[in-house]
Amino acid sequence: MSDALLEMRGITKRFPGVLALDDVNLEVQHHEIHALVGENGAGKSTLMKVLSGVHPAGTYDGEIYFRGELCEFHNIRQSEKRGIVIIHQELALVPHLSITENMFLGHEHTRRGLINWQQAHARTRELLEPVGLKESPDTRIGALGVGKQQLVEIARALAKNASLLILDEPTSSLNESDSEALLELLTTLRDRDGLASVLISHKLDEISAVADSITILRDGTTVETLDCRTERVSTDRIVQGMVGRELSNRFPSREPKIGDVRFEVRDWTVAHPTQEGRLVVEGASFNVRAGEVVGISGLMGAGRTELAMSLFGRSYGKHLGGVAEKDGVAIDVSSVPKAIHHGIAYVTEDRKTYGLVLIDDVRTNITLANLGGVSNGSFISTPKEGQVANDYRKAMNIKCAGVEQPTLNLSGGNQQKVVLSKWLFAGPDILILDEPTRGIDVGAKYEIYTIINQLVAEGKAVVLISSELPEILGMSDRIYVMNEGRIIDEMSAATATQEAIMHSIMRDYEAGASRVAGVAS
Repeated sequence: MSDALLEMRGITKRFPGVLALDDVNLEVQHHEIHALVGENGAGKSTLMKVLSGVHPAGTYDGEIYFRGELCEFHNIRQSEKRGIVIIHQELALVPHLSITENMFLGHEHTRRGLINWQQAHARTRELLEPVGLKESPDTRIGALGVGKQQLVEIARALAKNASLLILDEPTSSLNESDSEALLELLTTLRDRDGLASVLISHKLDEISAVADSITILRDGTTVETLDCRTERVSTDRIVQGMVGRELSNRFPSREPKIGDVRFEVRDWTVAHPTQEGRLVVEGASFNVRAGEVVGISGLMGAGRTELAMSLFGRSYGKHLGGVAEKDGVAIDVSSVPKAIHHGIAYVTEDRKTYGLVLIDDVRTNITLANLGGVSNGSFISTPKEGQVANDYRKAMNIKCAGVEQPTLNLSGGNQQKVVLSKWLFAGPDILILDEPTRGIDVGAKYEIYTIINQLVAEGKAVVLISSELPEILGMSDRIYVMNEGRIIDEMSAATATQEAIMHSIMRDYEAGASRVAGVAS
């Protein structure tokens, strides 16, 4: 018997028509950060759901040993009782409740049937200290940023006496500084407290930086486990294991054929929807030409998404001023139907909340933005819907059992392809892509990049918003830099670098501080 903390042997899990896991093996040692990587649909999340009891014993084949004992978990409570705690990509926190209320939700500190708030607050302070949070236990979760909410989730895990922490894409919604802080916390908990963790992430540079071991899954099987303590493991080496081949270039090549200005925005100003007097976009002006990819870069909170959503039918904020033009003519984008009518499509950064109807099937989601294209008079033609959906399934290489499969059951990368299919079927001329590759693997990213190149080759204009600077630099023909709701710089692809973008943002911060100091004096 191995002295490993966790052993999963021969795990096989089937869903109707799908073999999700095929004889998968995973071994996690005490006091280590063990990364689990693979393309979307490789089986990572399914394997962790088997471990945590979301998929209960009896619904899969294979054995789980924890601390040398055979375990059969039938629900999450049983796995948590043994010290296995999973933090999902979508945080399980109630935004309107306080940190303390969230911390002990479902297992409150009670005395004679009443909650002992004094004890709960004291225990919350004790648990927040190791994760570096100094907020009051009474602070409402909704008032915290996503990075701090992640820390609250980890503190909750510590409250459950976790000895193995599973984190599913913990940094996918975090900015660079919050991501670094979270990863530093994991290494501190490992070194100081001996906490082992399984880290699922598509950010391979983060994996290379903190992982002690890396297990690679591909198509539901274990490919290999790499020991980062005995050899240096590069991101290219990880990619090769994930996709079964070398990706010599992360971004497909493209020969730009840029035409006339297709879409132009001048002096666009938007106020916050609820905070009086706060501008989220201020005097923004930019343009994008036919056959061009224009990147919009900036730190978290720079106003990029607010700009995009306000242009797409004023989906966010209160429009205070500015003009949008298509082919030199002012257009009305005051509602979503009007924006779609003028050939604008917006692929949201939050596909699960705003991009898809998850309980509906692939067929319904693909045709949702253009029901007229699948209708006979006043009625939707099911055969037309099926034909359109199948055409896009093949063209976009959407991996699914069929177009009747619920979109909820698709991997993140395939869900993103469904969102793109929906808007392509609407026949847009201008596509605004907001974080189009967030939370998807390197192979699926390459496919999305190839689709973007195909779109601009057809003469469409693409606005690409991304928090990943390599993506902005690798895909854009021109780049605008945003900070604090304003477009502060424009760069050509030939001159743009990560350093130049960051220097531009820092200069603007310094100029802003000087302006504030001047007003104060």
